[in-house]
Amino acid sequence: EAALALHLYRGGRLLRGHGIPFGIIFGGTDLNEDVNHREKNEVMGKVLEEARFAVAFTESMKEAAQTQWPHARGKIYVQSQGVVTVPNAAFSWDTFLRRSGINQSADNLYIFLLVCGLRQVKDPLYLVDVFSEWHREEPNVYMVIAGPAVDPVFTREVKARVKRTAGVRLLGEMPQEDLHAALKNCFAVVNSSVSEGMSAAILEAMDLEVPVLARNIPGNAAVVKHEVTGLLFSDPQEFAQLAKRLVRDPALEKEIVANGREYVRRYHSWQAERDTYQHLVRTLERG
Repeated sequence: EAALALHLYRGGRLLRGHGIPFGIIFGGTDLNEDVNHREKNEVMGKVLEEARFAVAFTESMKEAAQTQWPHARGKIYVQSQGVVTVPNAAFSWDTFLRRSGINQSADNLYIFLLVCGLRQVKDPLYLVDVFSEWHREEPNVYMVIAGPAVDPVFTREVKARVKRTAGVRLLGEMPQEDLHAALKNCFAVVNSSVSEGMSAAILEAMDLEVPVLARNIPGNAAVVKHEVTGLLFSDPQEFAQLAKRLVRDPALEKEIVANGREYVRRYHSWQAERDTYQHLVRTLERG
């Protein structure tokens, strides 16, 4: 038997000391957050000693890991996430809007969709105030936050804040095919995370030819090139400026969408991802 774990700390620590050959895929918070906790850092170093291989989504993630744990230098591979989207053909956008409490004609709406598990590292409340201000000026713009309640305490905080904020709506977890259909129908996809490894929602939006506005952090900047494959913002005010520009500039939207689609087609092939993991898993079987 063998194992493959996602996240160096959360997944990797469960496999230590069991004598099972295993590989690790870095998640994002392991390299961006957990390295700053001494005990977690030590555990992750020991996990890497035992792991046969580790996979980073980007060269910068690989470099960060090698700097932290030089002993792992020879066993870290880079493989970006592959992307496949399967929108549900029977999905009803009007039903989605009604479920979100948006009772307006879909024709003239601008829906910005933020897809994330509700936990602090995703920072879903980062843009709510600036978005609410914009909604008061233009009642046809909305931000919908969609995702599972990962942190129950934080979820209560998010629900309470959204409830009293105009222009922002909260939906729970959705089946993946429905989520892909919602992505395809919305005006733009938003990512406001404090830390990311590689955002699947960003790649899926690009694949579905939907513009992306992402917070300017290393994980996002690795896939979103500003004004080429998407738009990067450094604070809520810059987000508002860029979002308004996107609404008013169809040529910019068209260019970003075309570039984003070409980028995922070229660099995020699911076939290439499959081939890499098949090769790596075979190295576990040989042991």
